[in-house]
Amino acid sequence: MSDQSHKIPQTEPRFSATFDTSTMSEIRRAAATGIYDIRGGGAKRKLPHFDDLLFLGASVSRYPLEGYREKCGTDVVLGTRFAKKPIHLKTPVTIAGMSFGALSGPAKESLGRGASAVGTSTTTGDGGMTPEERGHSTTLVYQYLPSRYGMNPDDLRKADAIEVVVGQGAKPGGGGMLLGQKITKRVAKMRCLPEGIDQRSSCRHPDWTGPDDLEIKIAELREITDWEKPIYVKVGATRPYFDVALAVKAGADVVVLDGMQGGTAATQEVFIEHVGIPILAAIRPAVQALQDMGMHRKVQLIVSGGIRNGADVAKALALGADAVAIGTAALVALGDNDPHLEEEYKKLGTTAGAYDDWHEGRDPAGITTQDPELMKRVDPVQAGRRLANYLSVMTMEAQVIARACGKSHLHNLEPEDLVALTVEASAMAKVPLAGTTWIPGVTKY
Repeated sequence: MSDQSHKIPQTEPRFSATFDTSTMSEIRRAAATGIYDIRGGGAKRKLPHFDDLLFLGASVSRYPLEGYREKCGTDVVLGTRFAKKPIHLKTPVTIAGMSFGALSGPAKESLGRGASAVGTSTTTGDGGMTPEERGHSTTLVYQYLPSRYGMNPDDLRKADAIEVVVGQGAKPGGGGMLLGQKITKRVAKMRCLPEGIDQRSSCRHPDWTGPDDLEIKIAELREITDWEKPIYVKVGATRPYFDVALAVKAGADVVVLDGMQGGTAATQEVFIEHVGIPILAAIRPAVQALQDMGMHRKVQLIVSGGIRNGADVAKALALGADAVAIGTAALVALGDNDPHLEEEYKKLGTTAGAYDDWHEGRDPAGITTQDPELMKRVDPVQAGRRLANYLSVMTMEAQVIARACGKSHLHNLEPEDLVALTVEASAMAKVPLAGTTWIPGVTKY
């Protein structure tokens, strides 16, 4: 009888755990083409995330709130530090920056309609401000990026807040891409680019080399807008403690922290999967920086990167954030990757729910494209209504959880309301492992 002890049980045929089917396929693709792979979407690898946390609902030692009789507030005010006109939102769920160019004009209008219907904000993204978005967004945040595409003082003044983008979670330290097939005449004019030519955004601002220059830039933006607009600073999650501390020192009213699950219209896949840290690992160091400076809740913290439902919202706020931002989830709510378009996704060599080649401009849903015929498929009124429904559900879900924990406002949620299911999540979120009082690296087991 032969010795079988050397054989490793496998659930599926593969060369090895290191050289799995996907890895070998990528090696062959790289060898055949000589170029790196580009795609949209955030990191696809499994990462510690909000699902690894649970809330401790009220029982005997805590008193829950009755959902039909006792209020649970959801509003948030952003920009209270220096701005003459802070932003007051009815829900802490905001829409992240996604550019016109990456998205179609009707999609941008849909985002504005949906956000306005529930009393929250949307954000321009790279590429400038479109009349559709400004016209249908009650509260619009203008992104000021290293590329400066579409930037002009008039639009800065039209905005309700300005977000200085230093980095994005999917590509901290890198710039995005917009391929030539999406640079139509209108996109080219807004970005002052040649039509039909591939464009790569800058990875850093051209007029500063560090936080001292950021302070000067923030002062310039305040002067241009007469100190009315809140100034956000957005950073990709890498060294959150120091980045947040320096952003606050530079004069930010609001800090936006984006984890590596955050989506992107197009960048190198190797960047998306191997640079940055999960948002779960970034929130507590960011909050600690604010607390050490005596600025927690005085400078508001918005977190993003893989926010999907009201539970994620509640957990982010319990860890110390003031609000969250969604991008990919908002596109799905509008109708992207919808199963009713499955046959068309198959023709592109993919499937509904997996389509991430947004940069190619062939999105059957008409959302991440500049193709005139595909764009006609987006009904901004209907899509905006879908987004508003989704945002309302997320807010109500967060309220349900807050009431169960005995909280009369979402911002009353705290780390003490949470436990972790895994050692990794416990160490990152700095909450006890469920059933214990142990926080790895903080308390003794």
